[in-house]
Amino acid sequence: MKQSFLWGGSLSAHQCEGAYNEGGKGPSIMDYVGVGSKDKIRQVYSQIEEGVIYPNHTGIDFYHRFQEDIALFAEMGFTALRISIDWSRIYPQGDDDIPNQEGLDFYHKVIDELIKYGIEPIVTLYHFEMPIHIVYQYQSWYNRQIVDLFVRYCQTVMLSLKGKVKRWITFNEMNHIDLDGPYSDTFTYILTGLRCSQYNNKKEFEARVSYHISLANAKVVKMAHEIDSNNQVGCVFGITPFYPKTCHPLDVMKAFNDSHKDLYQLDAMTKGEYPRYKLKEYQRLNVNLDIKNEDVYDFQQGKIDFIGVNYYCSEVSSFEDSGEKAMFGGYFNPYLEETRWGISIDPIGLRYVLNMLDRYYHLPILITENGIGLNEKVEDGYIHDSSRVDYLKKHIKELSKAIEEDSVNCIGYLVWGPIDLVSATTGEMKKRYGFIYVDKDDEAKGTYKRIKKDSFYWFKDFLSQQKRSRK
Repeated sequence: MKQSFLWGGSLSAHQCEGAYNEGGKGPSIMDYVGVGSKDKIRQVYSQIEEGVIYPNHTGIDFYHRFQEDIALFAEMGFTALRISIDWSRIYPQGDDDIPNQEGLDFYHKVIDELIKYGIEPIVTLYHFEMPIHIVYQYQSWYNRQIVDLFVRYCQTVMLSLKGKVKRWITFNEMNHIDLDGPYSDTFTYILTGLRCSQYNNKKEFEARVSYHISLANAKVVKMAHEIDSNNQVGCVFGITPFYPKTCHPLDVMKAFNDSHKDLYQLDAMTKGEYPRYKLKEYQRLNVNLDIKNEDVYDFQQGKIDFIGVNYYCSEVSSFEDSGEKAMFGGYFNPYLEETRWGISIDPIGLRYVLNMLDRYYHLPILITENGIGLNEKVEDGYIHDSSRVDYLKKHIKELSKAIEEDSVNCIGYLVWGPIDLVSATTGEMKKRYGFIYVDKDDEAKGTYKRIKKDSFYWFKDFLSQQKRSRK
């Protein structure tokens, strides 16, 4: 690996910060998500329900403990940490006249702490933390007016943090707005605060949301480059490769379409225009978009500088019904092991995805999330997570092959999440990803004490070896 290669982890504000009603923060869509399965994401209420546990309200208390956590990341040898900024901390209602200075001050403190340890801050501007007022008042990303509100929020943050942050990420996994399968409504709520099933024309809902997000991305990229020529802006996509179930031509075609269905947003963000094939598809479906003449210029001027990739699993495609569907709308692969949450473990799939994106787009790729959720217990003060170590070893091995044998331009590997945090999809704490255990359970009980897992010491040693090998 090159000396400049980034090693570290990724966090999101709503899953770790807590302090949901402190520091001038307003309510966001994720503040209304209670503990539950994929079918139990809470409806949007005007107030918090009595008797419902909302794990994001306390998160892992990163808001008050970030110095302790960043010191642990530094001890492991991180060179980068991706965080997200909560829109509702900066503009509590989303459309306020002036920003909340207390929110800006908090993120300055976090980023200053990272810089103190030589850890590069990578900032995501939208990781599902939309002010709930935006949903009520404007219908979220369904409404084109949100584009300008989002751009104004991003401008406020970028001007405030100018010189401290050089790598920015506009959106996290907004490509899942088109998701089919059992998690469709869950993901559209997480991404927008809305449910696609609320709309009679699901395709038009998806099309409008996707177009407005892509346009907002272009405007923010252009603005970021104007604010500071050193700024680099990317967007994060959750990429799941689909393999054909058989060599039947229809299976192969189905796998091709499933693997590429999310890439139209990436096409729009890298090629300087909204894809012709997608606009033609909308035309066939009688989907109407509010497209302005100036949008053409914005897309031309707002091309991203790098691609962020969240990779967790692969799935199988079949033109025939092949049984129970997996998370992203495909089917389970009988050749692969699965986690208890139905996620296949496929290290080679990471190499596949990196090669595909490298050959299509010719941009630097940053792996922004990769990790495994495990149900873990403390035993005599220790957490033995050999399964996590094995998972990461295998994925890093395939990453190395992609870089060294396939010449993929990958600039970093960030683990999700380096410390246990609240699950975005289910609100659980028991789905643990971290190198660091947090003493909190699904009932929001616990001391919040941090405990180093076996994987903490393994990753610390691994990063030390990487550092020595580069000298």
